[in-house]
Amino acid sequence: MAAPRILILGPPGAGKGTQSSNIAEEYGVEHVTTGDALRSNKEMDISEYDLEYDTPGEYMDAGDLVPDVVVNAIVEKALSEANGFVLDGYPRNLDQADELEGMTDLDVILSIDVSRPELIERLTGRRVCSECGENYHVEFDQPEEESVCDVCGGELIQREDDQRKAVENRLDVFEENTAAVIEHYRDHGGFVEIDGEQAPDEVWADVDAAIREHAEL
Repeated sequence: MAAPRILILGPPGAGKGTQSSNIAEEYGVEHVTTGDALRSNKEMDISEYDLEYDTPGEYMDAGDLVPDVVVNAIVEKALSEANGFVLDGYPRNLDQADELEGMTDLDVILSIDVSRPELIERLTGRRVCSECGENYHVEFDQPEEESVCDVCGGELIQREDDQRKAVENRLDVFEENTAAVIEHYRDHGGFVEIDGEQAPDEVWADVDAAIREHAEL
């Protein structure tokens, strides 16, 4: 069975991480995210690019965005080492989409569609354990005891980037940059739009069906 090469797209809160984990488990492929790829290559020598810093980690430690040329190189390295993959969090803009076309051929492009009001409700309602990082939601996934983690007993908090103003900004940034990427791929033969407002198991059923239809398994 050929290992599928899958790109998953969608706004923050659409459920890309959950479905990517399902894909990786079901099909035995790598879940490649830009965040993980950057963290695992923090000490990569990028001095050849003549940038402000000589490693990705220095940008990350300074709280600055890692330049596209570096992100592109790290993603290309991760994809070249993977026997099949689900790529999550890249490309974020059309320039990165053009770079990706030179790295690999995609079998399936999944676009998870969720309305803005639903995304705001999902993201602002998320609570995270301050001790172990377990995730909860004030409506959909409540702990047994209010504000207390079921796993370790830690305090549940709302992260700064899950507060409404930050959520609105994150969604604005997505619409300004990455929404154009979705349109860019819409004519691809393996492009499938998924209704992300269904129950998670229903979303997974549609994702799995799309992969089986478009990948050469």
